[in-house]
Amino acid sequence: MPKISYEEFRKKILDLDVSDAEISQYLTVDPNYSGPFNPRFVTDGTKVEISEEELELESAMGFGNGICRWRRQRRFERAIKKGDDRPVLVAEGDSWFQFPFLIDEVIDQLGDGYLIWSLGAAGDTAENMTGNNSEYMRGLDKWANHVRGFLFSAAGNDVIGEDLTGKPVLLKLLKPFTQGQSPAWHIERTAFSETLETLRAAYRKVIRNIRDDSRFERLPVFIHAYDYPYPYPFDGNDKRNPIHAASDEWLGKPFAELGYPSGAFRRSILVIMINELYAMMHDIAGEDTAGRVFVIDARGSLPNVDSWVDEIHGTSDGFKEVAKRFHDSINLAIGLSA
Repeated sequence: MPKISYEEFRKKILDLDVSDAEISQYLTVDPNYSGPFNPRFVTDGTKVEISEEELELESAMGFGNGICRWRRQRRFERAIKKGDDRPVLVAEGDSWFQFPFLIDEVIDQLGDGYLIWSLGAAGDTAENMTGNNSEYMRGLDKWANHVRGFLFSAAGNDVIGEDLTGKPVLLKLLKPFTQGQSPAWHIERTAFSETLETLRAAYRKVIRNIRDDSRFERLPVFIHAYDYPYPYPFDGNDKRNPIHAASDEWLGKPFAELGYPSGAFRRSILVIMINELYAMMHDIAGEDTAGRVFVIDARGSLPNVDSWVDEIHGTSDGFKEVAKRFHDSINLAIGLSA
């Protein structure tokens, strides 16, 4: 690939018809600023003529969530101005709804069928998304005359992310490995129950806020609780080696620290936790007086190790099946409310 000038690269970023995949060819992960759920990028100096000062400025400003959101929103606004008649959705969420540049996640995969006002950010937590003056209500208000549904993705970072001290949350949710005990026994019940209740309160708040606005009393709301991940290394053929994180970044390290053997036993614990997260989601859906909260069951959508680019994100091809399940539910709900 021949080197291009920094000005040529900037023009690519500003050109909404240039794909994220093309732009990603000129980027490299910035290890000084990247977080475990929030990859940050800088221009690759081997592919773009860039000065040290420009590179330092990029690192300080951050290159990831913000640029991807800007490009998505400008494409949305352009489509609206052109009279595009695809159904309008508002989306708030974590890295399953926005993973900058490297993966075509759920929102990317749904882009052909819908116009999506995207507020997602890799690394976002449920607490941050549902705090006071939340973005999702401003997004719904902005597009109130168009919106047909609201997509919400939150919980992953709260269960397998890091706490305020930078330690993996799994270290609090699991007991040290004890030979002979069942997978369920190894879950620290008090801590996990508290986490589920915190998430339950966050989801209730989101739905209550939406329903309290008369414009959105029957707006379809779509939620999910992920798929069963494969902690690294799962087996001897586990070839995952993402450029944006260590292979065992989120799951393998805390499991190893607690003495767990690699392989199926680790995953069996996560299966239990994901199932209980889904049970909570279904409870939330059942409480909606409008009966318009839909749980998208993504379990089994990423069935093999090769379906995952790392421990908690599908590959672009893997996310196609997740998006198909959203698509089917969205179309059914929109049809019922039409």
